[in-house]
Amino acid sequence: MDANQQTASNPFGMDADCENCPALCETRERVVHGYGDVGADFLFVGEAPGSGADRTGVPFTGDERGEALQDVLGRLGLNSSLPSADEPELDNAFVTYLARCRDPERPPTDAEVGTCEPYLNAEIRMINPEILVPVGGRALRELAAEYTTSPAESFAFPDAHATTIRGRGFELVPLADPVDLTGERKRAFLDHFESLMARDYRQTKGRRSR
Repeated sequence: MDANQQTASNPFGMDADCENCPALCETRERVVHGYGDVGADFLFVGEAPGSGADRTGVPFTGDERGEALQDVLGRLGLNSSLPSADEPELDNAFVTYLARCRDPERPPTDAEVGTCEPYLNAEIRMINPEILVPVGGRALRELAAEYTTSPAESFAFPDAHATTIRGRGFELVPLADPVDLTGERKRAFLDHFESLMARDYRQTKGRRSR
C-alpha cells in the first residue's frame, strides 16, 4: 500500500452513517465503502455488498462471492492474505461497490446506485487507476455508460469477460460474477490480466511521488 496511507478501510473517510437511502438504512448492518491501496492501478467495482461485506464492512469478503474474488486477487499477486480473510492485505488493488448498503431481498435500485455515485466517483478520481474492473453485469453496464463512448448495452457477459474495453481515461477489463467462474473462465481472466500487469504501471504512473 501507499507509504502514507493510514488505513485500508474507507481510507477517504466517507460518511459511515450515510442515511441518503432510508429504505436501506432499515436493512443494512453497516455502510460499506471502498477498501485497499489508495495508490492502486487496479480498481475492482461490484454491484453492492453481500451478506459477508455487510458483516465485515469490507467489500468482497465474508461470503462465497468475496472469497472467490479474493482468490483471483491472490493469484494475481494483489492479495497476500488467504481468500477467507475479513481484512485482506491488498497491494496495488482497491475494491468497492456501486451501492454501499445491502438489502437482503433485492439488488439496489437505479435511484440507490445514483445516490451512491458521488462516493464511487470520488474514489475513482482520488485513486486515478489505470484499469477499472467491473465485477458482474450491473457494474459493467454502469461503468461502460460512464466511461466509454459506446452504448452500455453493447457490452455484456459472457463475451465481455476477460477482454479490454478502451474507455475515456480508463481501460475496462470486465470480470464475470466470481461465483460463476469455471476453471476455464478463471484461467482466461488471469491470463488476460497478467498480460496487462506486465506493463510497468508503477513507473508510468509515478506511484512513488504520490
